[in-house]
Amino acid sequence: METKKDEIVRQQEELQEEHGGEEGLLEEATNDSGKITKANVNDRIKAIKNDATFADELKVLKAYLKLIEQEAEISKEIKVLTQFLDNYILTRYGDLTEDEIKTLVVDDKWMPTLRQAIASEMDRISQRLTKRIQELAERYDTPLPELTSRVEELTAKVEAHLQRMGLVW
Repeated sequence: METKKDEIVRQQEELQEEHGGEEGLLEEATNDSGKITKANVNDRIKAIKNDATFADELKVLKAYLKLIEQEAEISKEIKVLTQFLDNYILTRYGDLTEDEIKTLVVDDKWMPTLRQAIASEMDRISQRLTKRIQELAERYDTPLPELTSRVEELTAKVEAHLQRMGLVW
């Protein structure tokens, strides 16, 4: 029922986008806040009903009015069904056994929440470990012999600069 209602609302929006706005066929039925109401549509239909020059506008207005009525009817049905479902649930609660309550609470409520929390914690730990492994891989990317030779080269350069400056030990 909600899907049907959403489809009707979508159709209303399409009609409003296509024929609304300035110089659109639904312009006269639109109120100051930009909404098209059933009363405005009915008033406009009464005003142009017998005028052949407004045939296109009358056709669009009648289509929009039909959608408004369908939406109202479905909304009423949804309200009735929701009330019925609420009443049924309330009467059903009193008839639940202890095992059914445990199933509802533990299996249907707590377990999915726990599974989701565990999965997100595992993802967080996995991402942290992956980041740490990448840091270690970057840190130990250069082998020790290469680092040692680089240190020796730089030490020699520094000693050469110090000797040129007159510092010898």
